[in-house]
Amino acid sequence: MSAGSKLRIGFVGVGGMGQMAHLSNYAVLTDQCEVVAIAEPRPRMARLVAGRYGVPEVYANHQQLLERAKVDAIVAPQQFRNHVNLIPDILRAGVPVLTEKPLCLTADAGRELVRIGKEKGVLHMVGYHKRSDPAMEYAKRTVDAWKASGDFGKLRYVRVTMPPGDWVSGADRPLATDEPYPPLSWEPGPSSYSDEQTRALEEFVNYYIHQVNAIRFFLGENYRLTFADRQGNLLVGESESGVAVTLEMAPYQTSREWHECILVSFEQGFVRVDLPAPLARQRAGQVTVMRDNAHVHEPGTFIPSMPNESAMRRQAVNFLAAVRGERAAPCAAEEALEDLILAESYMDYRSRHYGQ
Repeated sequence: MSAGSKLRIGFVGVGGMGQMAHLSNYAVLTDQCEVVAIAEPRPRMARLVAGRYGVPEVYANHQQLLERAKVDAIVAPQQFRNHVNLIPDILRAGVPVLTEKPLCLTADAGRELVRIGKEKGVLHMVGYHKRSDPAMEYAKRTVDAWKASGDFGKLRYVRVTMPPGDWVSGADRPLATDEPYPPLSWEPGPSSYSDEQTRALEEFVNYYIHQVNAIRFFLGENYRLTFADRQGNLLVGESESGVAVTLEMAPYQTSREWHECILVSFEQGFVRVDLPAPLARQRAGQVTVMRDNAHVHEPGTFIPSMPNESAMRRQAVNFLAAVRGERAAPCAAEEALEDLILAESYMDYRSRHYGQ
C-alpha cells in the first residue's frame, strides 16, 4: 500500500461499540479512507447504519464481504470471544484487520491467531486505543527519552490505577433495532478451567487488559506476576530488568466520574497520565511531568497542552498509517498475546493461593 493513498475500509460488525468507538471515527477521515462495506447479520440494523454513514455495500456476514467487496483493510469490532470464528478467515484472505482488545480469551487461541497472521504476513492490530491517546503518546516519548539519557536516574516503578466508573461519559446512543443477534459459538476457556474460572478470566481481560497492556507500553519489555491479593484489587509484578509494577483494579468505584491514572516513576522525576473515559468525545488525557535534577533542568512540574483529539480517533489514524506501511501499529497481535499469558498467570495464582 503506497504512502498517502486513500484506503477502502470494510466493517465486520456495527453494533454499539462498532459505531461509537470506530465507525463514527473512520467516517470523518475522508481524506484518508472510505468505508465501502459493512457485514452485519441483522438486516434492518445493517441498512440503518449503512444509511446513516453512507456505506454503499451491505453484506450478511464476513465471508460475503471477503468474497465480494474490494477492501484494503477491515475493522472488526466484535466480542472478543467471537474472534476465533472470524479473524482466521480475514487473515487467510490477506486483509489487514483491527480488532478490539483483547486478542481473544485464551493464550492458546491467541497463539493460533498470531501463527496465522505470521504465516500469511498480514497485519493484525489489536485495539488498545489508550496507546493512541495524545497524552499517552507524549508520555511514552518522554519516558523513552529519560531512559535513553539517564538524566533523571533509573526507571523505578510503574503503577496503574483504574477503579470502575462512568466509562460511557455521556456518549450519544448508537443506532439500534429490536432484532435479536444470531447465536454465537463462543471461544471456550482453558481446558483446565471450571466454568466459574472461565467467567472470572473473561471478566478480568474484559475490564483490565488495557491496563495490563499499558504497563508493558511504558516498560518497553515484558513483566511477570509476583503477587495478587485475595479480594482482586491488586496485581503486582516485576519486569525483565527488575522494575516493579502495580495494577490497582478496584480500590474504590465512582458513579459520575472516570479515574484512570498511570504513574511512571524515575529516581529524580515522574511522568503521570490521567486518562478520560473511554467514550469521551475528542478529549485527550492529561500529562503531568515532574523533574528534579538541577544539573539538567530547574526542578519543577509542568502540564503540557494536548490536542482536542480522542484516543479512538487517533487509533483510527494509526491503523490506517500501519496499513499503508508508514509506521508500525501501536500494538500488534504478537504483543497482545503477552497480555493473555499474564492474565492466565494471574488467574492461576489466585487459584493456587486462594482456591478461586
